[in-house]
Amino acid sequence: MLIELRIENFAIIDKLALEFDSGLTIFTGETGAGKSIIIDAVETLLGVRADTTLIRTGVERSSVEGSFKISPQIQKQIHGILIEEDLLDDENFVTLQREFRREGRNVARVNGRIVSLGILKKLGEYLIDLHGQSEHLSLLRVQSHLTLLDRYAEVENELTDYQKTFKELSQVQKELSELRQAETDSAKRLELLKFQIDEIESAGLEEGEEEELKAERTRLANSENLANKASQALEVLDSSDPESPTATDLLGEALGALEVLSSVDESKTTFSTQAQELFDSATDLAREIGDYLEEIEFNPVRLEEVEERIELIQSLKRKYGQDINEIKAFGQKAMDDLDAITNAGERIELLSQKEIDLRAELSKKAILLSSKRHIAAEDLSKQIENELKDLKMDQARFGVDFNSVPDLNGIEISDGEKVAFDVNGYESIEFMVEPNPGEGLKPLVKIASGGETARLMLALKNVLAKADATPTLIFDEIDQGIGGRVGSVVGQKLWNLGQSHQVLCITHLAQLAGFGDAHFRVSKKLEEGRTTTIVTEIKENDRLMELAQMLGDVSEGTLQSANEIVQSVGKIKD
Repeated sequence: MLIELRIENFAIIDKLALEFDSGLTIFTGETGAGKSIIIDAVETLLGVRADTTLIRTGVERSSVEGSFKISPQIQKQIHGILIEEDLLDDENFVTLQREFRREGRNVARVNGRIVSLGILKKLGEYLIDLHGQSEHLSLLRVQSHLTLLDRYAEVENELTDYQKTFKELSQVQKELSELRQAETDSAKRLELLKFQIDEIESAGLEEGEEEELKAERTRLANSENLANKASQALEVLDSSDPESPTATDLLGEALGALEVLSSVDESKTTFSTQAQELFDSATDLAREIGDYLEEIEFNPVRLEEVEERIELIQSLKRKYGQDINEIKAFGQKAMDDLDAITNAGERIELLSQKEIDLRAELSKKAILLSSKRHIAAEDLSKQIENELKDLKMDQARFGVDFNSVPDLNGIEISDGEKVAFDVNGYESIEFMVEPNPGEGLKPLVKIASGGETARLMLALKNVLAKADATPTLIFDEIDQGIGGRVGSVVGQKLWNLGQSHQVLCITHLAQLAGFGDAHFRVSKKLEEGRTTTIVTEIKENDRLMELAQMLGDVSEGTLQSANEIVQSVGKIKD
């Protein structure tokens, strides 16, 4: 729902900020005051091409901004777009903005962040249906017709059931296709898989092996230098030469002296303790270095073996994965594929029968779905034609065109007749209309614009009120070519529509305007040689005066008529 609209430097609008509520909002005012300019601004916000001639004279930029409360019916779709584009700030609200400059620069924003015009249009399609000179109406998008019909027909359970079977069939067909392709290439594929499995298994790879081999290669390649350094350290720590005292000998002497000291001065027992720890550590280190020296060997043969093993692992990594775990995983996958190919015949036979069964099941569900859609389409047509009669379009006809495409690989819908199918069934639909007798039913998307079409859209919207999830509906020119009596009927239908949607309507008919839950008067003023649009919300006496002016010159008679309109509307609403 549109909760706030801000327009700046747009045509004759200087700065305008409007707040809206739910229900039916009416805009009235003299011709040329700027009512349609507000519609143009909204269209710009929804992604219609920005016309730089609409930038107010004397300024360089124009902007339109709209804040919307996201209704539960479209929350999933809106959130999906916002999350995908990293634009979600508030789960319940979204702000669209359009700014364009005289030199041609055009910027679209969502929640304050720059986006492509396509994203703005995408969001706009879910937020507003606008019927005016430029079409931005969901009913004129053929792809929405099936969704609207299904909601009207209340076939959600049948459609979900059908789609579940469709998904299962698609998975079976995909696996069958892969197996048959694999069977075609089985000879070469089998040879390759066996080679890959044998190469990986014969290597006998162990996790962590490569790191251990590289460490061993380093030791073997530097064995002479390592041995020299280890011997040098061992000689200092624990030499067998009695002529030269070692570090452990000296630490032993220091330990003996400190033990005597500690026995005399008991407050310094820590000296002997620390000395003992140093002596033990030095002794342990000398022993470990000795063990290490025994392990070090200059072994060119072993070094060559290690090098070859490392090269083997590198070769396997180049073919099958980045590390040993990935290589082993590749080998397991190859074994699974080999097993699948070996048993492909049995699996293909099993899946082929399953495909036949699923096709039969899907066919029944598709026929049931189609039957309910056809029944709903007939009822929908009658309901819309009744609405059109109320709107003085007695001769107008409405219909739903169902189309299917013959396909030998499709599902069977009658004896021997097979048709193409998709996730929604086997028929495409399109709304058709005949506004005037003798013209024949034509696609709704191709009918001419104007007041007659606006009334047709109103009839559609009223009948499809529960099915149509678009929260905000805007009507312009809906009173074109109709009188006060029909205007009252149109007003009541707009008000009824406002119980489930937010409806904004521009009108010149007092009988229609009387049904508004909110009423804005659009006027213009001339100040310092500049014309500026002013929009004021009017209530009570001001509104009564506005309705009287719409009926003619303000007089006792027009005021009485205006009052009668208000009283009559009040009774209907009550």
